[in-house]
Amino acid sequence: MKTKDRLAEALDNAGLTFLADQARKGMFDDFESPLAMPITALAHELQKVGTSAATELRRRVVDGEFDGTKEEADEWAASQEGRDIMNKLRKGEN
Repeated sequence: MKTKDRLAEALDNAGLTFLADQARKGMFDDFESPLAMPITALAHELQKVGTSAATELRRRVVDGEFDGTKEEADEWAASQEGRDIMNKLRKGEN
């Protein structure tokens, strides 16, 4: 199961369906999110919710339980986007 799907399931179990829907779309995924720091953004959102379930899930998020896996990193690196970015980095481009 992909990390974003495990995260969505955990968010659903915490009663946070509005965040679970965003997670399913990749909003908090290390490799799919348009955000520069998706895990930090999620931790902030969970802190704003402030329920005990959100606080416990925030601890798990901060502890790295929902960070992208090596397999997901390898998949991204093999994608066109990943190859393009790696080529730019090798050339010293921004």
